[in-house]
Amino acid sequence: MTIKTANLGFPRIGKHRELKFALEAYWAGKSDRTTLLDVAAKLRADHWKLQKDSGIDIIPSNDFSLYDHVLDTAVMVGAVPAAYGWTYEKSGAQVELDTYFAMARGATGRAYTHENHADCGHNHEHEYGVPALEMTKWFDTNYHYMVPEFTRDQTFAFTANKPLDMFMEAETQGIHTRPVILGPVTFLKLGKTEGEFSPLDLLERLLPVYVRLLAELSAAGADWVQIDEPALVLDLTEAERQAYHRAYTALKTLVPNLNIMLATYFGSIGDNLSTVLSLPVDGLHIDLVRAPKQLETVLQNRPDNLVLSLGVIDGRNVWRSDLEKLLDRLEPVIAQVGPDKIQIAPSCSLLHVPIDLELETELDQDIKSWLAFATQKLAELDITGRALVSGRATVTHALAASSASAAGRRTSPKVHDPEVKARLATMSPALTSRKGGFQQRKALQEQKLDLPLFPTTTIGSFPQTSEVRKARSAFGKGEISDADYDAFLKSETETAIRWQEEIGLDVLVHGEFERNDMVQYFGEQLTGFTFTRHAWVQSYGSRYVRPPIIFGDVSRPAPMTVKWWHYAQSLTDRPVKGMLTGPVTILNWSFVRDDVARSTVCYQIGFAIRDEVSDLEKAGATMIQIDEAALREGLPLRHADWKTYLQWAVESFRLCSTGVSDDTQIHTHMCYSEFNQIIDSIAAMDADVISIETSRSKMELLEAFQTYQYPNEIGPGVYDIHSPRIPDVSEMVTLMTLARQRIGDGQLWVNPDCGLKTRKWDEVKPALVNMVEAARELRLAALA
Repeated sequence: MTIKTANLGFPRIGKHRELKFALEAYWAGKSDRTTLLDVAAKLRADHWKLQKDSGIDIIPSNDFSLYDHVLDTAVMVGAVPAAYGWTYEKSGAQVELDTYFAMARGATGRAYTHENHADCGHNHEHEYGVPALEMTKWFDTNYHYMVPEFTRDQTFAFTANKPLDMFMEAETQGIHTRPVILGPVTFLKLGKTEGEFSPLDLLERLLPVYVRLLAELSAAGADWVQIDEPALVLDLTEAERQAYHRAYTALKTLVPNLNIMLATYFGSIGDNLSTVLSLPVDGLHIDLVRAPKQLETVLQNRPDNLVLSLGVIDGRNVWRSDLEKLLDRLEPVIAQVGPDKIQIAPSCSLLHVPIDLELETELDQDIKSWLAFATQKLAELDITGRALVSGRATVTHALAASSASAAGRRTSPKVHDPEVKARLATMSPALTSRKGGFQQRKALQEQKLDLPLFPTTTIGSFPQTSEVRKARSAFGKGEISDADYDAFLKSETETAIRWQEEIGLDVLVHGEFERNDMVQYFGEQLTGFTFTRHAWVQSYGSRYVRPPIIFGDVSRPAPMTVKWWHYAQSLTDRPVKGMLTGPVTILNWSFVRDDVARSTVCYQIGFAIRDEVSDLEKAGATMIQIDEAALREGLPLRHADWKTYLQWAVESFRLCSTGVSDDTQIHTHMCYSEFNQIIDSIAAMDADVISIETSRSKMELLEAFQTYQYPNEIGPGVYDIHSPRIPDVSEMVTLMTLARQRIGDGQLWVNPDCGLKTRKWDEVKPALVNMVEAARELRLAALA
């Protein structure tokens, strides 16, 4: 039998976050280009060897990126916007590293020149200030990608063959890989256009670059290439389906000797299946974790010569597989199709899970026995492959351990809480409605709060300085006492309150210095959650997170935030917002249990946050912000599934936000989101004030609120906190002027795009001073 195991991609960051530290040292000028690239090369070598040693037959290359694989693709095909100063004619094929990072992070002051200096660091400087590309979520994951920008007269140019370089690098280490590239149709669909035209209008201009890329891989000895087209699980138009025909007919016709594994993931191919099966490709990967039911239809309709890659190990979540059940499912398929036409794989790239469970030495042993990270998922693939090829008897002990883990999790009292289940049964419409309508509430809140036009505030967090992180680490290690740590946090909080008063912010925040993360901080105080020490996953660039793991029923044993809100409010007469993370965001930014519906978990969290909101109001909070940064990103990829998700997501938010008096102002915050198609649901949340990220889109996102005639108040972000750039007053006034063209003055707040914890104080202070001055200018303009 010739069943092969295949991996679609491996985490880039390194077991000990080596890539993060190398990138940040480079950006800070503390190391050079060579050092950064050496770290990257070692990580690739380590990861290839790990996969080979784990028994994986088909190992990917070019799944590594210094920042983002979509950005890599944009740079590779010469889709570099004019603002970054690069043109093929001016610079030749090479796109310098600092141009790449400017597209990712923005640039200010001095940056690397665009001349060719093959081996130097970043010593050749010139004045260079540009914002970063827009950033948004990669399908429905928690990974961010950089959004390519296209113009009507867009040209493409082959700047470098990174996939070939990575393939040859692995060859020198004795590892024959399957290069991974982002497919041309998905790449174009992920982009945004300047002007009214479809990015797919550019397909014929882009294809010659892909043809050259594949031809060079084929000439170098690659026999297969994995082309990722996750857009095939979306709702597609007939024109988009035809684009797939044009693209893959051209690629296969012009590079006939290179086998193409067309990779789909994150959902079902559904009504795009006839298109997919008509494409001249040699293999098809399907996600059987997210969409298990599609297997039968694919088997019934596949051409006999098509190799099927079955994504049966969950690449998006951390739960261990029940391998006996998996084998029960796979064995009939192999008997039907034949072993030489089957590959066993994760559902998608393992980019979305932590690297190695063995690093977690402090986890509860029962819970640890239920988990599998990327390294363990490779082992599960190997065990499954060996059982299919040589029989289950060859892996008896591994299968027994898998079955014992599954049985223990199903029956564990750590997972199931009867009181939580009983409370969930009390859900009713009365629990999800405010007492009065928005206009009634607005009048009461205006009387109580007495805020000026264009009130200023921030989203919540202030910089987590090295001093803050060191104090938290020392406290966690028991190196400083409770009293000393408490005194430190009080000092940081008071300093932040005094500074906000000094610059004239209207609504203050306490800065969240006691919080490690906007989800983890709450999860650590709720039942049903567990946390890791080393289970980092990439959010974007060098920004990594350790998502909580929700393993059981959720409840709130005690108040979580009241102490620090109360202390901050005691320092000032200005209102201080209570700051909470909403149930949908906690759910979507966690690894969620897969033994009950996600809606059930979300309602449980909603009840817990409702209790916290009630306690904050009782303590005197007049404003409570419940962040739902991730509400939109949880949308199913198919529109037909949106209604169900939005119903329970909005209900969960309202469950936690509607138990307050009408004069208590409820705020919420949302990250990068296209609101047009869900504006009804945003309105149904009925938050008194919503703040959103709009600076990179130049307020375009407000068009949905304008068209809908959204009645509540809005804080459109006036500067991008993901970039180190410090915008000046005129830039913010210009953005708010655009906002005023869409939304009434009496509805508008002035705030940054997002929380400020990842920025430095020397970036935050001048930016917020400029923001307050911009609000003053807006007030003068409104009175003129």
